[in-house]
Amino acid sequence: MSTSQASLALPVTDPALEQRLRSRLQIVEKALADHVRSRAPFVTEAASHLLDAGGKRFRPLLVLLAAECGDRADSDDVITAACVVELTHLASLYHDDVMDEADLRRGADSANARWDNHVAILTGDFLFSRSSELTADLGADAVRIQAQTFTRLVEGQILETVAPGPEDDPIAHHLDVVAGKTGSLIATSARYGARFGGATREVEEALTAYGEIVGMAFQLSDDILDIASESDESGKTPGTDLREGVPTLPVLYFRRAADPADPDDARLLELLDTDLSDDAALAEALGLLRAHRAMDEARRYVVGEAQRAKELLRAVPQGPVRSALEAFADVVATRTA
Repeated sequence: MSTSQASLALPVTDPALEQRLRSRLQIVEKALADHVRSRAPFVTEAASHLLDAGGKRFRPLLVLLAAECGDRADSDDVITAACVVELTHLASLYHDDVMDEADLRRGADSANARWDNHVAILTGDFLFSRSSELTADLGADAVRIQAQTFTRLVEGQILETVAPGPEDDPIAHHLDVVAGKTGSLIATSARYGARFGGATREVEEALTAYGEIVGMAFQLSDDILDIASESDESGKTPGTDLREGVPTLPVLYFRRAADPADPDDARLLELLDTDLSDDAALAEALGLLRAHRAMDEARRYVVGEAQRAKELLRAVPQGPVRSALEAFADVVATRTA
């Protein structure tokens, strides 16, 4: 489906704003295709692999939307910034798939499955390099912001592979991982859009904070959907993270509140500490976790974070841009897919 036909990744209801965003997103899409080209055809093929597989383009769209808060929304720098964040995101996906030993990404073979880990890692590095080249065109301050974002993103990826220590709070550890891996780049997307679109510094800071919080909340809602969804309509088979032993917010809340004297809690603790590759065991664990108060606690946390993100938008003038950002926070709080 083309950019002009597909639903936007953000809930925009104003027709004029929607048309401007669609038009600029098409420009970004064409620019991205140019930026992943290499002198070597094989490198171009590998670097185009995930780009051609599609994606919601949420991060570049947020750049374009945030830019609407200023008086230079249609500047070339905004388009460049949108490409920077999407190339950075794509690069991280290549590395993620190697770390996760994933076979599929966006419905297509992952790069490591189609070629091998070496190709996937180096292709990710190539895309990070391309992103850095573009960032240099935006000036020294943009380079600093991008470097800080990249540092946080990599820290988050590393922390994900390291279990919290005995003195660490597992929930705080998980939130640190999500903030680095997801929140940091979404925050930078909002910052770049506001800055290069000509918004005030107050609006830029508000949108940056909004981006971090709403980005984290969106990822944490995935934690909930992994348990709560009854089918794979969410785009992900229910219990995938549970089966693979990936820590998620509901599981961490459950472990904190579990009472070993309660038969259901004791059984769920037993299941979580065993192999859940068996479908029956996974279904039992899902049923027990869905019925536990930890699910409601996780939902309340995400709803609270979405509300906190909305409150930051008071610095943004009333209008279709603010409405779209508020609506997205609402979607995050109640999403089922």
